[in-house]
Amino acid sequence: MKRKFVTNLILLLSLNLLIKPFWIFGIDRTVQNMVGDESYGMYFALFNFSLLLNILLDVGITNFNNKNIAQHNFLLKKHLSNIVGLKFLLAIVYTVFSLIVAAIIGYGKIQFHLLFFLIFNQFLISFTLYLRSNISALHLFRTDSLLSVLDRSLMIVICSVLLFPGYFRNHFTIEWFVYAQTAAYLLTFLITFLIVLNKSGKISIQFNPKFFIVFLRKSYPYALLILLMAFYNRIDGVMLERLLPEPLGKQQAGIYAQAFRLLDAVSMFGVMVAGLLLPIFAKMIKHREPVEQIIKLSFTFLFVTAVVVAVSSIFYCYEIMEVLYHSNTEHSSEILGILMTGFIGIATTYVFGTLLTANGSMKQLNWMAFTGMVINVSLNLYLIPRYQAFGSAYASLFTQIVTAGAQVILATMVFKLKPNYLFLMKLLAFAGITVVFAFVSLQFGNWFYGYSFMIAASVLSAFLLKLFNIGDLFKIIAPR
Repeated sequence: MKRKFVTNLILLLSLNLLIKPFWIFGIDRTVQNMVGDESYGMYFALFNFSLLLNILLDVGITNFNNKNIAQHNFLLKKHLSNIVGLKFLLAIVYTVFSLIVAAIIGYGKIQFHLLFFLIFNQFLISFTLYLRSNISALHLFRTDSLLSVLDRSLMIVICSVLLFPGYFRNHFTIEWFVYAQTAAYLLTFLITFLIVLNKSGKISIQFNPKFFIVFLRKSYPYALLILLMAFYNRIDGVMLERLLPEPLGKQQAGIYAQAFRLLDAVSMFGVMVAGLLLPIFAKMIKHREPVEQIIKLSFTFLFVTAVVVAVSSIFYCYEIMEVLYHSNTEHSSEILGILMTGFIGIATTYVFGTLLTANGSMKQLNWMAFTGMVINVSLNLYLIPRYQAFGSAYASLFTQIVTAGAQVILATMVFKLKPNYLFLMKLLAFAGITVVFAFVSLQFGNWFYGYSFMIAASVLSAFLLKLFNIGDLFKIIAPR
């Protein structure tokens, strides 16, 4: 299992490092600079709104299906025939509910137009993720890795044409950006569906109420968890845009989006690790195999990444944001350091939360997520009117650290994990050394050289502390 995890993680990282940074910094950032913080802030708030209610499209199906098919491969064809029909019914529920809520909170004509396409995009994303859950559950990780970057690759091609100097660039609007996403998601969905169909054989779409009820009873705890976590991860942008007066709300949402984009970018490491870990953990738990080594390996990778990202973002926040954006960088740069510190908590969640999900410890996870949602919403209600985007950033940081700590405690209790004090001391030592290297790097005359030195020295220190062992890694990935 260690070899399967490491080799597929290397492939997944390689593909995503080639594609997704170019999308985030080359396309998404360029769009915000072109259309302005206010226009992009409106899109950012609407996008987050569509994500908040996204759970109605899935109701926990994807996570439960990944775990279930990983343990019982023979159910693929039966479940696929029924779940395809269920997904279309859920799409209707999601659309109606989203539009009603949008009307209640006072969205206007322009916002409704964008929201309609964003709702359709969420349907395509959700359906594609469900289809991919079957592929990863079958441990076809290489195919799933290629599909994970397909939508972004298509978006890059489409948006590159639209942003190329000339007619399209001169008339580019935020609406065009959304349309480009729709085209890319639709093509990705069709390709993924054909691949899954090839693995399952011919299917007949069924609308079986009895199956729907039984399946939803099993999947709803996963749905509740995703809903609660979506609230404390994504509600910031919506609350900023709604709680503050016009046009301040859209502007603050846009400023927050500048920093959040980078958090979203580094979070892809956690998403990829969690995507690999869920079916691996599920299979290991079913066969009663020890999970400690996989936990240690995955957590070390994410913790080292998170500490380097957090410390570098604190020490070089102004330089990073000035390179990326044209306006309001003095505000968004400080927000960056706050949000990136929270990435340490997010990285922890991707390991221990995934372990608990694979184990089916949904009651404990849902209570944790409910507490996190209450904390986050309460802090946002208090802090946003006083500190605007900074308030949301501090609310996010506090929530991520608290929920991550709760998941570590839960996993330790459920799996009776014994603390490795030497390992924990090495992690703390690594964090301290990284901070020291950051201070030393400030002495360089050029910030880019200092930044590069800090990252390189920190990674080297992780190997010197034997958090990573090159010899062991080669043994793991070497062909047998």
